[in-house]
Amino acid sequence: MQLTARRLLVAVLGILASVGVAHAEDEAPPQVRNVDVRASSEVATYADTDHVFVVSPTVAGNVSNPTAGWSVGGRYLVDVVSAASVDIVSTASRRWEEVRHVGAVDGAYKPGNLGVAATANISSEPDYLSLTAGGSVTQDLLSKNLTLLLGYSHGHDVAGRTVTPFSIFSRTLDRDGIKGGVTLVLDRATILSVVGDVGIEHGDPSKPYRYVPIFAPGTNLPRGASIDVVTQQRLSARPLEQLPLTRDRYALAGRVAHRFGLSTLRVDQRAYVDTWGLKASTTDTRWIFDFGRRVEAGPHVRLHLQTAVDFWQRTYVMKPGFDFPALRTGDRELGPLVGLTGGGSLRIGLGSRANPRSSVLGFDLGLTTTQYLDDLYLTQRASALGVISLEVQL
Repeated sequence: MQLTARRLLVAVLGILASVGVAHAEDEAPPQVRNVDVRASSEVATYADTDHVFVVSPTVAGNVSNPTAGWSVGGRYLVDVVSAASVDIVSTASRRWEEVRHVGAVDGAYKPGNLGVAATANISSEPDYLSLTAGGSVTQDLLSKNLTLLLGYSHGHDVAGRTVTPFSIFSRTLDRDGIKGGVTLVLDRATILSVVGDVGIEHGDPSKPYRYVPIFAPGTNLPRGASIDVVTQQRLSARPLEQLPLTRDRYALAGRVAHRFGLSTLRVDQRAYVDTWGLKASTTDTRWIFDFGRRVEAGPHVRLHLQTAVDFWQRTYVMKPGFDFPALRTGDRELGPLVGLTGGGSLRIGLGSRANPRSSVLGFDLGLTTTQYLDDLYLTQRASALGVISLEVQL
């Protein structure tokens, strides 16, 4: 698996280098074409202090006709994951390795003020299969200064166990999503958009590998208790995670983008709540500066605040009569936390003098620190995500 990841990384980087050099040397003036063909590739690498490493190469393509108003595209991604996190070590398991394949296709048609779009994707890994399809309708009003959006999507997930057929063991989860939004052009330099999302889930999202430690009544371990302390204090019983079988999600997001003389500022704010009791707020800010016709760069800051789900407990206690709590989880991402990300992006135009953005080389880096406010094992995690990308107009 590590060899596979290395080969994928080398292959994609080779494509990036060869295509980038070819377009950097091309100084021919751009030609007017009815059909625009673009190809892109990127390699993303993630690592954190909980011993999780991911390499994700991606290739994508898009063909469009701006005059006729149609476009079609496709994308293929591979996630190569290697993990020896505290959750894996606490179950006396070895390092976990897995490969996930994701494919997506999309299309859109907007010859005038009314537009339609559709998308479908499939995600497959040894013990999980996810299928999603959706569509949306947009309508421009007020000389395209106001755009309305309405969309719907449906997803079907099947979770199982490695080397065990779904026919023997599987859990299903169905997801329906409704999206509505409005985009306003406030002036020549400012755009405001507001989007609301409703998600309805039915099925069992519990992880088949996640075991939850159970303790005797009166036990209350401190935040960040080590694996050894938990092992000494917990009871011999260790049931699997059990989450509610339904979940309704509600989110409202707003974005303001303003173009200054030589820079663009974008601020996103998202509020979230669901029927599990989780509430969250996410603020994301990017400020991109122009450095000539070929280079743009700028900082990125993100703050995420989150409360715990209603059934969250740091230490789950066995009830009288050897009765486990009906709902239980070991997923710290469902507990209270604070996440802060800082980073930046850089884009370099490699195209001809007449059209430098016909080929763009990109670099992104994000460093995140997450504070877990009421969890066993971990109180803090630091992570880094780096991305190298190349988009080329063919």
